[in-house]
Amino acid sequence: MTRETAVARALEYFDDQPNGYFADLARWVAVPTESQNPDRLGVLGAYLETVISPEFEALGYTIKIYSNPLPGCGPVLLATRIEDPNLPTIIAYGHGDVVLGMEGRWANGRDPWKLSFEGERVYGRGVADNKGQTLVHVAALREVMKARGGKLGFNHKFLIETGEENGSKGLKDIIEANKADFAADGFLASDGPRTEIGKPNVTLGNRGCCNFTLSVDLREGGHHSGNWGGLLANPGVILAHAIASIIDEHGRIQVDGWRPEIPGHVREVLTGIDRDGGPRSPKVDDYWGEPGLTRIEKISAFNSFEVLAFETGNPAKPVNAVPPKASAVCALRYVVGTDENAIESNLRRHLDAKGFTNVKVEPPPASNNGRFYASRTDHRHAWPQWVKGAVERNSNQPCGILPNGGGSNMTYMLQYIIGMPCVWLPLSYAGCSQHAPDEHILMPLMREGMRHVTGIYWDLGDKQTGYRP
Repeated sequence: MTRETAVARALEYFDDQPNGYFADLARWVAVPTESQNPDRLGVLGAYLETVISPEFEALGYTIKIYSNPLPGCGPVLLATRIEDPNLPTIIAYGHGDVVLGMEGRWANGRDPWKLSFEGERVYGRGVADNKGQTLVHVAALREVMKARGGKLGFNHKFLIETGEENGSKGLKDIIEANKADFAADGFLASDGPRTEIGKPNVTLGNRGCCNFTLSVDLREGGHHSGNWGGLLANPGVILAHAIASIIDEHGRIQVDGWRPEIPGHVREVLTGIDRDGGPRSPKVDDYWGEPGLTRIEKISAFNSFEVLAFETGNPAKPVNAVPPKASAVCALRYVVGTDENAIESNLRRHLDAKGFTNVKVEPPPASNNGRFYASRTDHRHAWPQWVKGAVERNSNQPCGILPNGGGSNMTYMLQYIIGMPCVWLPLSYAGCSQHAPDEHILMPLMREGMRHVTGIYWDLGDKQTGYRP
């Protein structure tokens, strides 16, 4: 058997409607694994036990499910297949949980828990984030084993968590307590979007995410805006000016310590890469953000500050009163090179220097209190270079390298706690509406991903092309 045979069989599985990839994906999507819904905690465990475990047991993996040490958080599954201790070990990742289904808000009456097809688009909650991408890896492993007489030719582990959409709470504790279980020579997984819809790319880490609340609390109760307007300080105005001191009218961050230097090798590897979200994506506001940077540098090499929510008074039912309080939930997405332990203290120092001593920096609401740290594997490392080469062999086109993606996830846990190079191969696109109604995948893009992933796994087990750390 050859690489071409394995890839061809994987593509036959993808194309075999209604019995192949989409039949399995429909079965996975039908389970409402909403980690942000406390009532679904039991569903998360059942999903790992009844849907995911059988997939890997059929491939000869041993299964271990770890209870989450944090109350109300979902379990974690690790599937392990060791063929020869002398062979390299690669670990993959997927998350079985999804964001809220948002029933009733999908166009054309779509049910988020059922696949629906419209041209090249396939709709359903989790099809892009992350069940559809995870299933590509499972199917690719299966077809490689079939083509190689029941062997992969390397050792493999697959980590499936059920709390990524809820901040991966508890996963770090599980990994720290079981380091040997999760040890590997390299990490390869698929999640998130390509940076350009028409070109493959590998991504070597993620920006960190620090959420916090800014608040101004001046007094008890509101007071008549006619009798007291002009005499009482308005907390909404104060907070608006405080935020304007953090970021200017063009989106440029102004806090010392939040503006990292971009290494020369990072700029170099980003040369020629753009941000293309595909059809129906919003138009990029090129005037926004750090001046002098390209679009991709703004996402992958620099920090961004966002106001996620702002409230003063009662926006739904305003009254003619000076409000007593104002608050804003904010987020800093940040890259390696930012002092992660001084994000809040640098902000506090900035606000005090600008005269906003009455603006408090506080934890975010419980619904948005996940914290992720920045990660970035050096693109010159042998593992990302090997994966890049494998993609290019299978696609006959250049494969871009992103030092890190713009989003945030658990990459840092394996890169820094275990100590391994990490590579993501995203199979979706930025316009897929993940985290929103009408989440979908593009069939040609996911089919291309099936070809890439199957080729990579074949090459890993090939004596001529295999990765040897």
